[in-house]
Amino acid sequence: MSLYCACLKGARLIGSSFKFHKKRIPTVSLTSALHISAKNMTKARKFVLAKRFVGEPKESDLKLVEEELPPLRDKEILVEAEWLSVDPYMKPYSAWLPVGTTMLGGQVARVLESRNPDVKVGDRLMGYFGWRDKTVVDMSQSNSLPMPEKPYVLPDFEGLPASLGVGVLGMPGNTAYFGFLEICRPQPGEVVVVSGAAGAVGSLVGQIAKLKVESKPPLKDFFALQTSASVLSTTTGLCPLLQLISGCKVIGFAGTDDKVRWLKEELNFDKAFNYKTENPTLVLKQAAPEGVDCYFDNAGGELSSSILNRMNQGGRIAVCGSTSSYNAVNKLPLAPVVQPALISKELKMEGFTVKRWNDRWEEGIKQNIKWVKEGKLKYRETVTEGFENMPKAFIGMLRGENTGKAVVKSKL
Repeated sequence: MSLYCACLKGARLIGSSFKFHKKRIPTVSLTSALHISAKNMTKARKFVLAKRFVGEPKESDLKLVEEELPPLRDKEILVEAEWLSVDPYMKPYSAWLPVGTTMLGGQVARVLESRNPDVKVGDRLMGYFGWRDKTVVDMSQSNSLPMPEKPYVLPDFEGLPASLGVGVLGMPGNTAYFGFLEICRPQPGEVVVVSGAAGAVGSLVGQIAKLKVESKPPLKDFFALQTSASVLSTTTGLCPLLQLISGCKVIGFAGTDDKVRWLKEELNFDKAFNYKTENPTLVLKQAAPEGVDCYFDNAGGELSSSILNRMNQGGRIAVCGSTSSYNAVNKLPLAPVVQPALISKELKMEGFTVKRWNDRWEEGIKQNIKWVKEGKLKYRETVTEGFENMPKAFIGMLRGENTGKAVVKSKL
């Protein structure tokens, strides 16, 4: 309640003559009340959608505005953004937003003030609050995005940077972990291809596919594991999903030569190619003459059609994104048909959003923390400094200018 409202309420309760008080109570003018109230108001900045994106987003499509936040009510908290995420999904999902709406997105934020007994000042939260530098948060409020439904306090990252909460230890990390293992179901020694392989998700998928799990019992029925994915093995203590990965052969496609070098030299991909300068069909014949068993698709378009036509009988495709179409104008780009390959090779092609595994969210974060700490899962961040530079970071990410996860550090 503002001081202005409190004064009005006091006048109603006490009465204008103050006869119930032994001592005279000094009055507060409305002008003074409004001045004090304004001083106590918290100001926030946010980016709103000024007009709809047509093709590649422009900085003028987004407008930076200022607003005053209301006082906290019971169970609410005030947070300030530390790290904000820019991700490919923001482009297609923004088409649902009315003009004038806060641009959507996730962030790691620090709690400045709390009236929620379960959240204390100084805690860090991960939440989909949009492109805002300060936010009043109701921890029970859900969002309609394909992400965790509610904000959550970050778990112990064991000394790792908080920025990873929007990266390998957040939505991108869980997208790679669950999307690849649950849908592709890699078997030991299989060939795995990843498009968008130098991005936030693809770079992790390739590394997970290369992992070798020690003390692994012989597999019995591969497909029987589909019904017990979240149950730990009684013999190894491992999730059955982790018993599937055993040094797969990994091939990645990226958009620059520098990214290709990073995939091969630092992330240990067996092969990597620049899809802009190489013929995908020809390089796959040379790099994987035995064919492709699993494909993690971040790109769509002609590249994906070429890969699907090189797949083996019973191959599995996890469709995570379609970056080739996100900046399309008026109509989607055309690509060669894939139905003949799907039918003749009995391929399983499945789209997904990571929200499917919300009830296992902590499992993915804990496993990725373990792998990062062990040096088995490497990450890279492309950092843009300054909240006001959110649009630049977003546009650059859609152009493929980032390697690994694109993040924005709110304060310089």
